[in-house]
Amino acid sequence: MRSRRLLWGSVGVVGGLGAIGGAWLLSLPAAATFRSPPPIGQEEADALLAALKPPKRQRPIIAVIGINDATEATDYLMPYGILQRADVADVELLATQPGPVTLFPALTVQPHATITDFDERHPDGADYVKVPAMSRDDDPVVMKWLKSQAARGALIVGVCAGAKVVGETGLLDGKRATTHWYYREELLTRHPAIRYVADRRMVVDGRVATTTGISASMPIALTLVEAMAGREKAQTVGHDIGVANWDARHDSREFQFTRPFAATAIRNSLAFWNRELLGIELSAGVDEVSLALVADAWSRTYRSRAVTFAPTATAQESRGGVQIVPDRVRSSWPVATCLPAINRQPARALDEALDGIRARYGARTTDFVTMQLEYPTERRSADRHSANESTYAENHRRRPGFHGRRHAGARRAN
Repeated sequence: MRSRRLLWGSVGVVGGLGAIGGAWLLSLPAAATFRSPPPIGQEEADALLAALKPPKRQRPIIAVIGINDATEATDYLMPYGILQRADVADVELLATQPGPVTLFPALTVQPHATITDFDERHPDGADYVKVPAMSRDDDPVVMKWLKSQAARGALIVGVCAGAKVVGETGLLDGKRATTHWYYREELLTRHPAIRYVADRRMVVDGRVATTTGISASMPIALTLVEAMAGREKAQTVGHDIGVANWDARHDSREFQFTRPFAATAIRNSLAFWNRELLGIELSAGVDEVSLALVADAWSRTYRSRAVTFAPTATAQESRGGVQIVPDRVRSSWPVATCLPAINRQPARALDEALDGIRARYGARTTDFVTMQLEYPTERRSADRHSANESTYAENHRRRPGFHGRRHAGARRAN
């Protein structure tokens, strides 16, 4: 009898929790709204570029800082890769301590230097400091270094949730700013003096800039190129990476915590028996921006995690000179879970990864990933999306892998 009472009591608790959870889900918005944001006025665009002009040197020095144990992959690698490709500044990946930087949700890299090394070589500081999202917002070493760089005249750029890191320094107090939609309330609660700006992918106030979500690394990098070297140079780089427009327009209402977003997170998290480990063959010369975007997207599905593999443990040098450490030492990967080779322009690589996620896990999971990346709907070409999705779907029907034929490094599953 007592066992029966305990059983029914447990059922009641589970049922009660389920009812509470269901009520919470129903309280969320059914869907995010979307509107095509109006163009940015010329006066505002000119003011943005003027605010981002190099503060010190004719050929600026740009530092991208990270902490060794966990720094966001795309926030860290995309600004570096785009600015390095532009060749209008000297760009360095830094870490607070010696050794590799573990990126989340995927990848491991060797930074070029520590902040101590950087300070010894550049006692007058950087021109720009890019601040990615990190596993902790108040790392004391980062706080001290960012304040010292700001004091030396550097323009501090908080990328995505990196705005929270910048916020902890006090550099955003009383200033206009933005951040990733998911962390907006947290940022404003901790720092009520910040003046949040909606509907802008990037905001500059004085010597501090902030951006919206992860994908905003592209427009802020191209805007910096334009501020440093002019519109024509930025257009050349934009064409090279597959981006035609990089202005500050944004529809903040498109990104919010909705019922489908929460339901997908719960459903995919609970399906723990159905996780996939996806392999990306790592080779010398890989585009670090494309690699970061693809690995990041596939590792945000809550159904899969992307890892790199190579025949040896030796780090492979990327197109832009980043030493990328393979996650697995092996010469091949089962074809059914081997992602296509990274050989596309960054913007195209991201779109194709999203098409692959749609074909493999469905539209809800794809929307879940794009919401995390804060990737605006209008930035994706509907025609290209349709064509790519058809190609991916056809390839998925032909065989269980990710593409219709095998590439080097992939093998059939035993």
